[in-house]
Amino acid sequence: MGRHPTGQVRIIGGKWRNTRLPVEDAPGLRPTSDRARETLFNWLQPMLPGARVLDLFAGSGALGLEALSRGARSAVLVERDRRRCERLRAVADRLDGGGAARIVHADALGFLRAPTGERFDLAFIDPPFDLDLWGAAIAQLDPWLADAAWLYVEAPLQRNMAPPDGWHLHREGATRHARHALYRRGG
Repeated sequence: MGRHPTGQVRIIGGKWRNTRLPVEDAPGLRPTSDRARETLFNWLQPMLPGARVLDLFAGSGALGLEALSRGARSAVLVERDRRRCERLRAVADRLDGGGAARIVHADALGFLRAPTGERFDLAFIDPPFDLDLWGAAIAQLDPWLADAAWLYVEAPLQRNMAPPDGWHLHREGATRHARHALYRRGG
């Protein structure tokens, strides 16, 4: 298991379409598939322009950068691995408008424990599957999200990942390895 980029995913839509993002061979790093991202961003397209986005387990950056590519105003990408943060910063620096991405080197749960007053319209929760962080992350999200926020959750097929009361399932789907669901707060 190396720590160098061994593969890549691409941004599939918007102004940065076909931009390649490096993906290293590392435990737990499993970028959301092109198919799942295409479906997700089709669901999100009406709310995405001008949105403030939080990508808590950024990894390759595919979700947060795709959101920016498709019109989000800003995105905070939280990643605990220092090398991945450096790669994400390098990618953002080379993109026209990449300054809208703020890369934060932090553990996602630690980041959530220190609210800054910043509120997001959309949050992505797609942690490494073997760490079982969905419940802990979702439980700490409330002070970070706008009243009518959206929440995307990706988990193994057999994992129950429903958020607490007040969230309503908007859409869901699955691939061979993962279930993905989009929720909306309020109604």
